[in-house]
Amino acid sequence: MTGKTSRNKGAGAEREFTAIVNAALGTNVSRKLGQARDGGDDVTLGHFRIEVKRRETLAIMAWCRQVEACCVQGQVPIVAFRQNSQEWRCVLKLNDLLTLIKGLDLCP
Repeated sequence: MTGKTSRNKGAGAEREFTAIVNAALGTNVSRKLGQARDGGDDVTLGHFRIEVKRRETLAIMAWCRQVEACCVQGQVPIVAFRQNSQEWRCVLKLNDLLTLIKGLDLCP
């Protein structure tokens, strides 16, 4: 895949991901333009910093390191990814997940 094709695929994935988030949450988040040049995350939603990937070959730990490197205290790094014909999936640290779960009422 050429550089331009790869960039277009990445931008398309970011637009797809933000459209799903916006529809589900009633928000108006958008992809960050220039993040490939500047480094860091693709989408910021509150204190969540999200790296978005649309790839067949996974490099989850490298992507985690990338988004974690741009976070400051109190921010939650997340990797959102999707392979062809698969659902979107998200990866975050267990401690961040447990903090999110603690705020939920889990009793049926």
